[in-house]
Amino acid sequence: MNVAHRPEELEPARRAVAVGTFDGVHRGHARVLEAATASGLRPAVVTFDPHPRTVFGEPVELLTSLERRIELFAELGIEDVLVCRFDPGLAELPAEEFAESILRAAGAEVVAAGDGFRFGSGRSGDLALLERMGFDVRRVPIVDNVSSSHIRRLLAAGEVGQAAQLLGRPAEVEGTVVHGAHRGAGLGFPTANLDVAPGLLVPALGIYAGAALDRRTAVSIGTNPHFGGTDRRVEAYLLDYEGDLYGGRLVVELWERLRDEAAFESEAELVEAIAGDVRRTREARRPA
Repeated sequence: MNVAHRPEELEPARRAVAVGTFDGVHRGHARVLEAATASGLRPAVVTFDPHPRTVFGEPVELLTSLERRIELFAELGIEDVLVCRFDPGLAELPAEEFAESILRAAGAEVVAAGDGFRFGSGRSGDLALLERMGFDVRRVPIVDNVSSSHIRRLLAAGEVGQAAQLLGRPAEVEGTVVHGAHRGAGLGFPTANLDVAPGLLVPALGIYAGAALDRRTAVSIGTNPHFGGTDRRVEAYLLDYEGDLYGGRLVVELWERLRDEAAFESEAELVEAIAGDVRRTREARRPA
């Protein structure tokens, strides 16, 4: 996978370019990427960072980090990624200039995008303009009821199963493993505490079954109410795992929401509840 930030950093090639923000790389996005990979030319992506809506003052909780997006592009057969920094200058670029200085300069002969894709100053550019400019445009119909916004709403409600249906894979939470209070180890369930980057969406509070590093994983997203906590924490207990995860990046799949977080009458009751979560995690099924 080759990642560039300017078109001239890419080796010259005849490319089929999928263009979009692709936050979440969901089923609808996958169809756009498939249109590029099916063209017979070198498949590439032109994407944007930060999310364009943030430049216009609209906060967005991202489903995927840029790093994770690029990994998912590679899994779907993309060979090159051009990451365009979205700033006021790019937002104000005339549509024709964007097409020439970004798409054409990247070697795009085929351009694949969702049917409603708009670009350029005032969102004046569309796929018809690209056709008039000589690009071979592959229009991809919108997949009904599949959007990054809809997936965000589902995850905010803890509906990870429904979100997986739209994503085409399990929902995820990712972060860097940092030291916590080490209470889990004291209870017999050592957890990896995730420092999630600002701007990334964290699903609803609760206890989840999932997986990380090919290990089934019980995940707590919450404030540790049993210990009187107030700050949100993401803690992952990797079943049957031995190793040092500190300082590393960890991507955790969320398969099923098991229960609400809770405070217990005693530490023994807490341990019993966690043991039950672990049993259910061993029995959980990965969303198809």
